[in-house]
Amino acid sequence: MISKEAIKKEIDNIPEERLDDLHEIIKELVVSSQTVREKGNLMARLRHVKIHGPKDFSKNIDA
Repeated sequence: MISKEAIKKEIDNIPEERLDDLHEIIKELVVSSQTVREKGNLMARLRHVKIHGPKDFSKNIDA
């Protein structure tokens, strides 16, 4: 895994006119990682959902 210090050194080598592009990339990365966490939380919540019905849903319970 790369260290923050190594990343900071690389950032220091980026020309000033490209910093806006870098900032946009970082913001997109933050948003995508938040989305992944939210999806994980959703799946964790869905695991606790209980459905009351027949074990075999192919059975016609209305008949």
